[in-house]
Amino acid sequence: GTVLNGSVDVNDMIEFPSLGLQRKVKSMQMFKRQVSHIGQGDRAGICVSNLDAKLIERGTAATPGKVRLLTGAIAVVRKIPYYAGSLRSGSKFHVSVGHTTVMATVTFWGAKELLQHLAENESTNSISANSEKSEQTAKKTQQSYVGSSSLGDVNLAGLPRIGFSFDDDFLQQDQLLESVDGHDNPLHWALLEFQIPVYCPMESLIIGSRLDITDATGTSSTGGDATTSAPSSSGSVTSCRLAFAGRLMESVDLEQGQANQIKTYTVKERRGVIARLGDPHKRSDDSRVVRYEVFGADLFKKETNMKVFVGMRVETENTGDVGEIKSSYGTEGQFRVAFPAGTEAREGEGLIMRFKRFVHDDEKKMYQDLQLADARPGTRIESEKKKNKKQHLPKGIKPHGEVVSLKGDVLENGKHNMAIISGFFSMEVNIRERAGAKVRIPSTKEEGTVVGPFGKAGKCKVSFPDGISAGPGTKADLHLS
Repeated sequence: GTVLNGSVDVNDMIEFPSLGLQRKVKSMQMFKRQVSHIGQGDRAGICVSNLDAKLIERGTAATPGKVRLLTGAIAVVRKIPYYAGSLRSGSKFHVSVGHTTVMATVTFWGAKELLQHLAENESTNSISANSEKSEQTAKKTQQSYVGSSSLGDVNLAGLPRIGFSFDDDFLQQDQLLESVDGHDNPLHWALLEFQIPVYCPMESLIIGSRLDITDATGTSSTGGDATTSAPSSSGSVTSCRLAFAGRLMESVDLEQGQANQIKTYTVKERRGVIARLGDPHKRSDDSRVVRYEVFGADLFKKETNMKVFVGMRVETENTGDVGEIKSSYGTEGQFRVAFPAGTEAREGEGLIMRFKRFVHDDEKKMYQDLQLADARPGTRIESEKKKNKKQHLPKGIKPHGEVVSLKGDVLENGKHNMAIISGFFSMEVNIRERAGAKVRIPSTKEEGTVVGPFGKAGKCKVSFPDGISAGPGTKADLHLS
């Protein structure tokens, strides 16, 4: 047979895993020549003591304990381009591993993370490749991998040796992806759950096939989305049945639940809006007017336990500023968000809370990668609302109201020229005496004047010469002086 990895000397103990037997090497031959040592890539005959040759026809011999019985494994895989069907997670494939072909349920993930890993390594290697020492190391590495069809060279097999870590996070995938970020046929991680345990050394090459496809329509006994081309003139199916190739990188003990330790996650998000802005501040480093806190709504229900979400990060939809939920506000599911660097977001702009949940996490905890910006302090600006509080208003008159409806003609700019506003006057006030008082809409900075009453409930008509774009429910301020 062929030495796939490592070396063997005369008198070494070797194991036949499938038989559960260990025997001593008595002698070895290479091309009818006695040798005492063989290494990776060598083809040789091995004579061992006390072994019935009828017990084994094909199999693996190894250092005792090195080849274990696998119930599952993690492999780095790549789709075979000639296979026309899609490869869905949870589908069953015929997997040829070592000298055995068995059925296995396959789950794919990690295409994005593997692409980033390879890009980082390529960048590192390009920097070190300028030195003569790195060139010599590369040549030695290349030579050390030559000579094994099962543990083939990276360039020959297209499947690099990449260590898998159970500590890494991976985005869950429903199927093997055809491309990622413009890169076609990317590498994937794959979990193989064997129906029958197999003996095979790590780093062996594997092939996943759909040998059960029986006609040109892709019909198979195990289902799936296999697709084939039309049969040839002789009626035989001409499509490729080999679906993917891979390299075993990590054993997985399915009976011990080790597959649940793979940290795959799904991305979730909730959306709300900025219901009210906090006090304006003039930021010290660039003199821009920002808010260091805003009040959000529509992200949570009234009965939501807000303590669970305190400390979670949210992002403004248009400006991309990251803030942190500090507390609940009111009793309608509203909340207060703090922005250490300030935000120029406007009232009504969206707030997005993105997080990820791990598939095998029974507690369904929420995890985030968003980072808060460094603090950028500023000086508070006295707002119009604060100034209005200093007004000495007659009895029955309040400084703040709310747009009820829009009336009047539509101007050329598409805006109405009249609005009905409530909240400024009580029913006892003679609104006609207050005609001419200025009204300002803080959110749009539009200004108008009171022209008279509307009905008998303290509502007033306000004229806006340039039109009003604010809709019903918008806050309005009254200025008598």
